Amino acid sequence: MIGKTISHYKILERLGAGGMGVVYKARDTHLGRLVAIKVLPPERVADPERKRRFIQEAKAAGSLNHPNIITIYDITADAGIDFIAMEYVPGKTLDQATPRKGLPLNQALKYGIQIADALSRAHSAGIIHRDLKPANIMVDEHGLVKVLDFGLAKLAEWVESDGLAPTETLNKHTEEGTIIGTAAYMSPEQAQGKRADACSDIFSFGAVLYEMVTSRRAFQGDSKLSTLAAIINQEPAPLPAEIPHDLEKLITRCLRKDPERRFQHMDDVKVALEELKEESDSGRLLMAASRATQRWRFSHWAVALGAGALLAAAGLWLWRTRAEAPAVAFGAVPLTTYTGMESQPSFSPDGNQVAFVWDGAQQDNFDIYIKQIGTENLLRLTRDPAVDSSPAWSPDGRHVAFLRALPGNRAGVFLVPTIGGPECKLAETCLPSFVPEPFLGWSPDGKWLAITDRSSAEEPFGLFLLSIETGEKRRLTSAAGQNARRQRTRVLSQWPKPGFRSDR
Repeated sequence: MIGKTISHYKILERLGAGGMGVVYKARDTHLGRLVAIKVLPPERVADPERKRRFIQEAKAAGSLNHPNIITIYDITADAGIDFIAMEYVPGKTLDQATPRKGLPLNQALKYGIQIADALSRAHSAGIIHRDLKPANIMVDEHGLVKVLDFGLAKLAEWVESDGLAPTETLNKHTEEGTIIGTAAYMSPEQAQGKRADACSDIFSFGAVLYEMVTSRRAFQGDSKLSTLAAIINQEPAPLPAEIPHDLEKLITRCLRKDPERRFQHMDDVKVALEELKEESDSGRLLMAASRATQRWRFSHWAVALGAGALLAAAGLWLWRTRAEAPAVAFGAVPLTTYTGMESQPSFSPDGNQVAFVWDGAQQDNFDIYIKQIGTENLLRLTRDPAVDSSPAWSPDGRHVAFLRALPGNRAGVFLVPTIGGPECKLAETCLPSFVPEPFLGWSPDGKWLAITDRSSAEEPFGLFLLSIETGEKRRLTSAAGQNARRQRTRVLSQWPKPGFRSDR
């Protein structure tokens, strides 16, 4: 592309690339000015309807005429190349401009106010960014912020995918059910495929502001799935003690899981940041933060000294008494207390969550749910009208395997991401009536499922290995004799079946 001319723009050099296209520096030969050209991937604009909606929103964003929003000059195509011509901003993206220990407080507030002002202007025009992140924010040499790529997330609404893809949708015709954006900066509702609105942008802004002052992401996992799971279920690490308490409260409120508990309007965030900036300029904010840090350090020293004294006293007491500690009494603690029937629990590998079968608040259908232990956070994984059962958590914590009832005493073996999303059918299996559930178990390496099945109606049931990658089945156990089978049937007929409702 370097040296070529598309339309009336001569390509000078490549500036960068991302999932939504390659960006070049170019010269407008008509007006003699430098521009940035974003060449869009052909697969993103192949669907005419999706392209039309993207162009409509991008043009709306280009008409905002705000000093902190990149100006779009043209959206067109030439020689089969779809591209956007926009304002060229010499400078760095925000992630490049943030030093290893985070931005100085006053600088972070200065940038934050400009970003909030840009989003407030867009929201007032009914435009949602959907993919706010440091890489989509430019900072020029004078400290002026420009927010990029309004409307580009529209192009990511639907692409073909295999059943295990964590950040794509299988629903082409609606925004509900679509997961778009960059994983680390999504709101919980975006991560679950729900509709993005202004509150979603506010959550993303909170994640950006958190990274500006710490130089680390608020939510980070080893993969997209684990990052999305962290956004849904976890809180970010505490901010450093030197961060002013009022700024910490503002970031925390932006990052609340429940959209109704966040700031509801971006202009409210902007006003709060401007007040903090005024206090910072006067020195009051740093003084308050310094006193808070001193109190924090003093309290930690006091706690440490107190703990040391207690340990010394406890050691002396143990040395004198040498008495055995009484046995700890264990008691049952309910994990779920929902109306209806809950059964077949499966703990996550870290022991913090449990997957289980529940017939729902209306007791109308058995589906798979996940609950965060010790909280009221409940995630419904399946919604099919057929009966779902036997959830089994994968060793890496990313998927739950389960069975879905089919006609003729058969079942489908499915996988579903633990954060919710598209299901993947692996195989079908035949279920015996004389063996109690659950019918699924994972191999330690997460590549195989142990299932109950038989190769034909004439053969007895046995254990098989089912490959997660290929769907291949391998028999593990040989056929048992008829006498042994009848005896096993008699024994198991008295086995207590899981899922019976207990009296409450």
